[in-house]
Amino acid sequence: MEYRVLGSTGVRVSVLCLGAMMFGDWGNKDHDESIKIIHRAIENGINFIDTADVYSQGESEIIVGKALKGVERSNIVLATKVHAQMGTEQNQRGNSRRWIISEVEASLKRLNVDHIDLYQIHRPDEDTDIDETLSALSDLVHSGKIRYFGSSTFPAQKIVEAQWRSKERNFERFVTEQPPYSMLVRGIEKNILPTTIKYNMGVLPWSPLAGGWLSGKFGIGKENQSMRAKRIPERYDLSIPENQTKVEIVSKLQDLADEAGISLIEMALAFVLEHPAITAAIIGPRTVEHLESQLGAASITLEESLLDKIDEIVPPGTNINKVDSGWAPKSLTDKSSRRRRHKPF
Repeated sequence: MEYRVLGSTGVRVSVLCLGAMMFGDWGNKDHDESIKIIHRAIENGINFIDTADVYSQGESEIIVGKALKGVERSNIVLATKVHAQMGTEQNQRGNSRRWIISEVEASLKRLNVDHIDLYQIHRPDEDTDIDETLSALSDLVHSGKIRYFGSSTFPAQKIVEAQWRSKERNFERFVTEQPPYSMLVRGIEKNILPTTIKYNMGVLPWSPLAGGWLSGKFGIGKENQSMRAKRIPERYDLSIPENQTKVEIVSKLQDLADEAGISLIEMALAFVLEHPAITAAIIGPRTVEHLESQLGAASITLEESLLDKIDEIVPPGTNINKVDSGWAPKSLTDKSSRRRRHKPF
């Protein structure tokens, strides 16, 4: 297993980070099997585990906590996230000081640990001033409940804003960004990755297999039976032209992998790890077999000619389906933000 330094922190993490989204009700409901996957990952050199409070509404964190019993805590870099709705009340979500301070305690309890190594803001919150968020996170660092904090799926301008606010207000700063990145979702190559390099941030891409599209199970003549297809159909529905394009592209990428003598999964993960801005790719196995199929990517280096061919199929900076970017600002999703409403005379 290769290890890389996490941004400017000096902490060394495995280039494959074990994502825990598939542990619990959203994926593998068998806790013992999920724990077995975590232990197998650790045995193979993975020292980086990433989860979130919202994954199966806290169940993922509970499973990770169970798995880490008996494991030397100092050997594991543990990451989780806050932001998404966690209850029926209006304030059980978001990036406010009130919610962050409350929810970190809940995550610590579910994980059964006394500190979190990397606490991440899962998405931007346009209703909350970034000062509010950075101040709360800085206090948690100073109290010892978290060691570092990062962002996830932030656009470049918000990453820059947060870095400057930290400097101006003397707050701790975001040391990592967790964006979507794969051979089908390359939009972050335009602005986000250059920005993270500028600020020496660690980058931990989620969905390097493009939500299963690059697992080898999707393609021409193959039925998509992914659980995610039911939860987020806009990324999989083949009546959407962009998703039909994905099918055609995946078949071309499969041919490249076959020619190179590696699996599509290995090529997809190795592609992500080739970018100089990337620290670790987050894998999300639901079974031990899934994990085993992905471990080999850590030792694969793609030839320059193969990378050039991938660029020809999916040009750099391109998202095949725009919804795969994971977040859109209100300026795009809220019509009222784009339309002046004239009052009658």
